[in-house]
Amino acid sequence: MPAATRTRARALVSKVPEITALFWIIKVLTTGMGETTSDYLAHTLDPVVAVAIGSVCFAAALVLQFSVKRYIPWVYWLAVAMVSVFGTMAADVLHVGLGVPYLVSTIFYAVVLAAVFFLWHRTEKTLSIHSIHTPRREVFYWAAVLSTFALGTAAGDLTAVTLKLGYLGSGVLFAVVIAVPALAYWKFGLKAISAFWAAYIVTRPLGASFADWMGVSHERGGLGWGTAQVSIGWAVAIILLVAVLAARQRRAKAPAAVNR
Repeated sequence: MPAATRTRARALVSKVPEITALFWIIKVLTTGMGETTSDYLAHTLDPVVAVAIGSVCFAAALVLQFSVKRYIPWVYWLAVAMVSVFGTMAADVLHVGLGVPYLVSTIFYAVVLAAVFFLWHRTEKTLSIHSIHTPRREVFYWAAVLSTFALGTAAGDLTAVTLKLGYLGSGVLFAVVIAVPALAYWKFGLKAISAFWAAYIVTRPLGASFADWMGVSHERGGLGWGTAQVSIGWAVAIILLVAVLAARQRRAKAPAAVNR
């Protein structure tokens, strides 16, 4: 079977997108949008109400994602965006609601993520996202995604607040850190799956740090644009880029339909 045919066949059954530059850009945007959206809801509404809204939207988006039979760009990225909002809330509940230090919450979510990876690999013998074509594997995948968001949120707050790097400093730090797995994969033979998940984890504090820097006040070291405005701006960018993905998907299907 030709490589192009194998790629199309895999795309028909896969529930996740191909990993391209556009994937990483949208992923970073969803992390920032989720961070500022969560902050806006928490400071505008009663925290309990905000968490309830985030939980309902998160559950609804995942139900929709699990209900479709293949990767659909807007469905998948809606689920990622809602995971971002809910993952931020999950991390904030530990610190703001329960008073858990950022260092402790970072370690806690790192352990949770490690447990998800362990169970996933022990059960399915792989952590490859290219194998997400059964309900059980999809459950493991989204559990890992949610854990990375919560871990990344706690880690970003740890560097920005506890270590006093500030949001811009944290953003620069994680921009450097995310290059490490890419370099290790390119030059030193790091396995693709390990490189992917290492970079995936870092996208969360990377996007969230820059979004926070744009949204928070000058007194907190930010640009003072406001969390609502930043959320809307990043959401518009996400919508436009997902529309590009959807258009590419339609064009990719067209030759296959003609050849049948």
